[in-house]
Amino acid sequence: MGPDVVITPCGSYGHETVRAALKRALAPLGGLDWAGPGMRIAVKVNLVSGVEPEKAATTHPALLCALAELLTERGAEVVAGDSPGGLYHAALVNRAYAAAGLGAVERYGGRLNQDFTEREASFPEGRVCRSFRYTGWLDGADAIIDLCKLKTHGMMGMTCGAKNMFGAVPGTVKPEYHFRYPDTMDFARMIVDLDEYFKPRLTIVDAVECMEGNGPGGGTPRHMGAVLASDSPHKVDLLCAKLIGLGPEGVPTLKAAVERGLIPASAEELTVEGDAAAFAIPDFKLARAAAGHLFQGDGTSLRGRLKGAAIKRLLAQRPGLEREKCVGCGKCREVCPADAIVMRGGKPRIHRKKCIRCFCCQEFCPKSALVVRRTAAAKLLNR
Repeated sequence: MGPDVVITPCGSYGHETVRAALKRALAPLGGLDWAGPGMRIAVKVNLVSGVEPEKAATTHPALLCALAELLTERGAEVVAGDSPGGLYHAALVNRAYAAAGLGAVERYGGRLNQDFTEREASFPEGRVCRSFRYTGWLDGADAIIDLCKLKTHGMMGMTCGAKNMFGAVPGTVKPEYHFRYPDTMDFARMIVDLDEYFKPRLTIVDAVECMEGNGPGGGTPRHMGAVLASDSPHKVDLLCAKLIGLGPEGVPTLKAAVERGLIPASAEELTVEGDAAAFAIPDFKLARAAAGHLFQGDGTSLRGRLKGAAIKRLLAQRPGLEREKCVGCGKCREVCPADAIVMRGGKPRIHRKKCIRCFCCQEFCPKSALVVRRTAAAKLLNR
């Protein structure tokens, strides 16, 4: 039996450097011996809304190209894709592909998905999500590889392997799921349901340049210099969370996976190949929601006793506007599933009573003008 997670150095995005790192990361897991001629491999990348790779918001094209090359050398057909925020049709998705530099995969034998059909899935085994709409290009794949990016996330604390599969839901449908699962843990359980339905054959993490701070789209790059691989998106997420200073209590998708018995309660219980401690970043800047998390503890401290809907509402993080960055584009209003944003004087105004704190506005703001903010009460109690 191989390790739970493999972590290996990858100091840059040079093609040969990345190719060698991928081979090292995959070898303890059996390599790509399972892939062969005639197989169709769907590579699910993280595209967000399509930005240049230097911003560290998307899967870097170098990893996609090297992976496609390794797979096509074995005779497999490689199709890469995602459904970023917004309309799921050729014009917008191809624009996002171009911005992220993913078209380079065609030089290495792969191709970008051009099937923009949508399908309905029935999943009675799901904990909270027993039916859902998904992108049809994943149908017919003999295997799915989850090729994700390690980033902070305003709602989930961290986005990596598990959260990347939310991209299987069409962009225009995503806001409906935020509204359908307004409770953070139910939203996380829904993501785990998607992972269990699609069951990616491999999860590979681009942690060469990560994103810290106002992630998943408006943060800043932070060098870690690593590539990770696992047969489980949850196990690799558990290690990634530890590397940036988080545990299951700070990442709802991990907490949901622990509930389900998919992973142990701590990263220390994983079998890891590679020197993970060498890549840990103690001062990694977390999203404010994760950094200000108040509901950890053993239940005997003040923090552990803060329960109840009224208290949670008082302390819950919320989206806030940095007015000097806002250009009045209205993207936040377009993506808000609760219709809680109106434009006044060229700036967004958020109706707090309608806001469900899904942070879609923060995630998709093209200027990073919307950020996760903590209430005055939360700041006071955290002192």
